[in-house]
Amino acid sequence: MYSLVQKSLLLCDPEWSHDFSISYLNKTQHSWLKNTYAQSLVKKPIECMGLTFDNPIGLAAGLDKNAECIDAFAAMGFGFVEVGTTTPKPQSGNPKPRLFRLPEYRSIINRMGFNNKGVDYLVKQVKASQYQGKLGINIGKNKDTPEENALDDYLICMQKVYEHASYITINISSPNTPGLRNLQYGDSLIALLSGLKAAQTELHSATGKYVPLAVKIAPDNDEAALKEIASALIQTEMDGVIATNTTLDREPVANHKHAGEAGGLSGAVLTNKSLDVTKTLSEALAGKLPIIGVGGISCEEDAKLRYEAGATLLQVYSSFIYSGPKLIKELVNA
Repeated sequence: MYSLVQKSLLLCDPEWSHDFSISYLNKTQHSWLKNTYAQSLVKKPIECMGLTFDNPIGLAAGLDKNAECIDAFAAMGFGFVEVGTTTPKPQSGNPKPRLFRLPEYRSIINRMGFNNKGVDYLVKQVKASQYQGKLGINIGKNKDTPEENALDDYLICMQKVYEHASYITINISSPNTPGLRNLQYGDSLIALLSGLKAAQTELHSATGKYVPLAVKIAPDNDEAALKEIASALIQTEMDGVIATNTTLDREPVANHKHAGEAGGLSGAVLTNKSLDVTKTLSEALAGKLPIIGVGGISCEEDAKLRYEAGATLLQVYSSFIYSGPKLIKELVNA
C-alpha cells in the first residue's frame, strides 16, 4: 500500500505531496493506520556524543520542520529523528514554486527558506509526542534577522528547545537564507559557537541536563575551509558535526530542465561530494568529535563508504523520499 501511495505522490506537485504526506503521518501516527508504514527493526545500539542511539540511521532535518510526525518516523524504525529547522518567529519561507524533483538523478532541489511555524509551536509538538528515542532539534535564524545579530536568534531557539532535545543542531549551512553560510567562517564562526557554548554551559548548570551541540556544514567548502571549520569546532568544544547540507553545485545535473533553479541540491548526486567532505573532516578532527554523515546515502555501499570515511551516525532525507521506509531497514540490517 505504501509503495502505491508513494508512486502516486511522485506524480503530483512536490510541495503538495510533501504537505499531504506530513498531514497523513500526523493523523495516523497514533492509530492503526500507522501499520501502513510501521516496521519492526532489530536494535543495534551505538554511542555518539555521549548518547546511546537505538541504531545508527536517522532522519535528517527538513522533512518534519515543525515536529508534527515524530512518532510516525519512529514507527518506521529510525534510530533517531531530527526535526526543524525551526526559527524564533514563524516564517512562510520563499515564494513558490520552491521544490523540484529530479527523478532521473534521484535528487531534489529546494529553496524552501526555513518555512516553519516557529519554535514555540515546535516545542508544543515535541511535548505532545510519545517518542522515547533520541531527538535532534535543528535551529536557525529568521530571514529578517541581520547577520550580525544571528547569535540572538540561535540563543532564543536553544533556550526554548534545550530541555526537550537529545541534541541540538546549529544550522549555518542552508543556502536558502541570505548570509547564513557566511557564519561558517573565521571570527563569525568562533563568535557564534562560543556564544552557544557559553549558553550550553549555563543551561547544563541550571537544568542538570547536558545537551550536545552539533554543527551542520555545507558540502561546498574546499579543503582549507574545512580544516579551518574543524579547528573552530575543536576550539569551541562542539560535540559533533553534521556533514553535509545541500549543494549549490549544478555540474552533476547540468542537462536537467531544473538545473537552473536556485536552491540546494540533494540526493544521489551529492554522494561523492559529501563523502569527500567527511574524509577531509575526519582527518582534520582526528577523532576529537564525531561526524554524522548525510547527503546522498542511498544504499548499503554508500553507508559502508561513509562509515569508512569516518562517520559514526548516518542520516537520510532525499533517498528516503524515493525509496520509502524499506531503505531504513536495508541500511540498519547492513
